[in-house]
Amino acid sequence: MFWPQHMMNYGWGGWLVGGLVMLLFWGGLIALVIFTIRALAGANQNKTTKSPSGETALDILKRRYAQGEIDKAKYEAMRRDIET
Repeated sequence: MFWPQHMMNYGWGGWLVGGLVMLLFWGGLIALVIFTIRALAGANQNKTTKSPSGETALDILKRRYAQGEIDKAKYEAMRRDIET
């Protein structure tokens, strides 16, 4: 087989560097794909995500309105914001 002369001069160091570059490339590509998927999934989360107490934002808003903490105008404005 024909090997160009410059390939023979790298020895084991060339193989190690080449292997590390390949691992860095594929690791970076996989990390980029994972990051992209997570970013897209996070952007598509709707506003019905539950809080640590298990209530949605709309549930909390309804409770605050029922308890008289906010008036009807503020309730309607906030409900529209949540639902959009």
